[in-house]
Amino acid sequence: MLNTSSLFLVIILILGIIGKNQSITIAAYILLGIKVLQLDDKLFPFLASKGLSIGITVLTIAVLVPIASGEIGFKDLYASVKSYYAWVALAAGILVAVLGKYGVNLMSSDPQVTVALVIGTILAVVLLNGVAVGPLIGAGIAYMVFQIIGLFTK
Repeated sequence: MLNTSSLFLVIILILGIIGKNQSITIAAYILLGIKVLQLDDKLFPFLASKGLSIGITVLTIAVLVPIASGEIGFKDLYASVKSYYAWVALAAGILVAVLGKYGVNLMSSDPQVTVALVIGTILAVVLLNGVAVGPLIGAGIAYMVFQIIGLFTK
């Protein structure tokens, strides 16, 4: 029952535990559970096609909670535009959203890039205490680098 994909997940689980990263640990544990329960044929295609969208939606909900709760209002928005920090944050938000868009396209069209990004993200999360939001932005940055390299190699 322990095939290579299960072994890979066990290694990721162990790395998550060693690195004290709850997100990686829980994700690997859930995926292993799905495999053990033999629900992978039914659930993996759904998770592969909709999981990213669901995750981004949950993340967006979490980011919008301060607005929904009234903790952040129009007064705060107005006050923030007076700060150059806010303008830098606004530009960064726009940049990562655009890079993320290209990242999704690159990840869906090139499996090799996806594997490298996932491994890089896992290593950063476990070894560098990073946060697992890297694959989309990483793919977007990779796309941008590929485009720049393409300008010089054509």
